[in-house]
Amino acid sequence: MITRKNIGTDGRGNNVELFTLTNGNDTQAKISTLGATLVSFLFRDKTGTMRDVVLGYDDPVSYLDNKGLYFGATVGRCANRIANAKVVIDGTEYTLEANNDTNNLHSGSNGVSHKMWEPESMDEEQNALTLKILSKDLEQGFPGNMTIKVTFTLDEEDALRIAYEAVSDKDTIANMTNHSYFNLAGDDAGYIGSQKLKLYADSFTPLAPVGSVPTGEIRSVENTPLDFRDFKEIGQGIEDDYDQIRYAKGYDHNFILDNKGNLALMAEAVCEDTGIHLYAYTDCPGVQLYTGNFIHEHKGKNGAVYGERHGFCLESQYVPNAVNEPAFLAPFLKANQIYSSVTIYKLALD
Repeated sequence: MITRKNIGTDGRGNNVELFTLTNGNDTQAKISTLGATLVSFLFRDKTGTMRDVVLGYDDPVSYLDNKGLYFGATVGRCANRIANAKVVIDGTEYTLEANNDTNNLHSGSNGVSHKMWEPESMDEEQNALTLKILSKDLEQGFPGNMTIKVTFTLDEEDALRIAYEAVSDKDTIANMTNHSYFNLAGDDAGYIGSQKLKLYADSFTPLAPVGSVPTGEIRSVENTPLDFRDFKEIGQGIEDDYDQIRYAKGYDHNFILDNKGNLALMAEAVCEDTGIHLYAYTDCPGVQLYTGNFIHEHKGKNGAVYGERHGFCLESQYVPNAVNEPAFLAPFLKANQIYSSVTIYKLALD
């Protein structure tokens, strides 16, 4: 079942709609037309209590006021960081917005995460919503008029499928992600350190001491705090005296996935208190683990107070700065070719 309602304006004169996808288990995914944002993901825990497992806000304006956090947003056209806010495409250098020190982060202030998306279709039979947007030529500094679509589908097995599709009239960049912060104890439950995580990755891309941009090295996770090949508490190692932990003030790293472009598990997480288990799948080559190291204390949904490390992100993506680093597979998109990617967040009970 799909419902829609107006939830106010974004403070810029635009009306914002909220679409609610509900399945037969009463699981719900709520998506806003502002930023194609996953506002809520509601699921019953082992006691039958409904938990909202993603962080967010009650009103649209807050998503713009705190745009540095990107709660639940669809991010693009290029997720994560581009070093020195510059990229060369077909021999031409394009200057981007330097909105993260000297780097470009999540495509800057004109990223689609803070734009109004248009509802294209609602498929009641599939329980699917498609939103679309036009990212104009050079609007973010990237060439080409790019039409982007994202389809959210909630199935009867409590899996939320997020499918991206994009096409441009010029050679450009395409690297989309969802920036939800998960807390499997509920968005109002606080510190996520005792929740357990497993990543399907044997290596990661180390960061430079300043700027949080990968150096180009691919490093094994073995004998490092970034080894999540077996379940361990997220808080384990998060304060270790290890260079990568110091640089990011916790976990904020890209992990290399060995899925060869096929849809496969990238991560699992579990909260023993609620019994909620998250299975995350993608066909992307990497996943960014971010543990909310820079969430400043402020008001979230239903009076919840969010703070540092109150949520974790699993952002499926290409490696940060892959557009400038020959060692990495880069998200260049040829004119009139179709970019597509799928990420699935599935909830279950242990």
